[in-house]
Amino acid sequence: MAIDPIRPTDATARGLAKTLLRSTRSAALATLTREGHPFASLTSLATDVDGTPLILISALSGHTGNLEADPRASLLLAPGGKGDPLAHPRITLQVRAQKVERDSAEGRRIRRRFLARQPKASLYADFPDFSFFALRLGRASLNGGFGKAYELEAADLVSDCTQAQALIEAEEGAVAHMNADHADAVRLYATALLGAKDGAWRISSLDPDGCDLSLGDKVLRLNFDEPVTSPDALRKTLVALAAKARAGS
Repeated sequence: MAIDPIRPTDATARGLAKTLLRSTRSAALATLTREGHPFASLTSLATDVDGTPLILISALSGHTGNLEADPRASLLLAPGGKGDPLAHPRITLQVRAQKVERDSAEGRRIRRRFLARQPKASLYADFPDFSFFALRLGRASLNGGFGKAYELEAADLVSDCTQAQALIEAEEGAVAHMNADHADAVRLYATALLGAKDGAWRISSLDPDGCDLSLGDKVLRLNFDEPVTSPDALRKTLVALAAKARAGS
């Protein structure tokens, strides 16, 4: 009797998948050529508030024409690490690409979040041949290491933002406030709570499930114990995390 290699999806698998999605800065993007042949390329990556992957690509790139002709694509997120690359977690995402209108509220938010994750992209983000695409999530295949395979749905990956409009509107100001006025707390989030090396860590983005911390090319994910949907709940959560970090530092 054959043994099913796919494990039941649980909270641990969902947490790992979301962490990979939120903290990976680049991915292999596989599109389909007009002849139907797979075409893989490397792309920089960020996420929208709900976790939807975001890319910024040029009309001169082969994958852009492929996506405009057929929006179906896959993303492989494989941050890797020391030793055998197959021993480290990775996830393959089935997505459908949707071009983002720059002058819309969504477009402005996506531009801000993308550049917060990929600041060097500001050199070309506004070139007329570059466009942002949101990669709408479908199914996903998570490999957490040898013998840890899971199949996930979009609902396992995205954050629930149905009640979080106030948080979304407050995000930019909250990020700026934390980085300007509470840099010591942000540094402790990274060092005391996540075990990172000391440095000028900054919050690059916030969402209902957590926040992303960055230092140069390094990105860390700090998950909240409970989802937050309002600025007041966010403030209380960040204060509690700062107290926890100071107690453990």
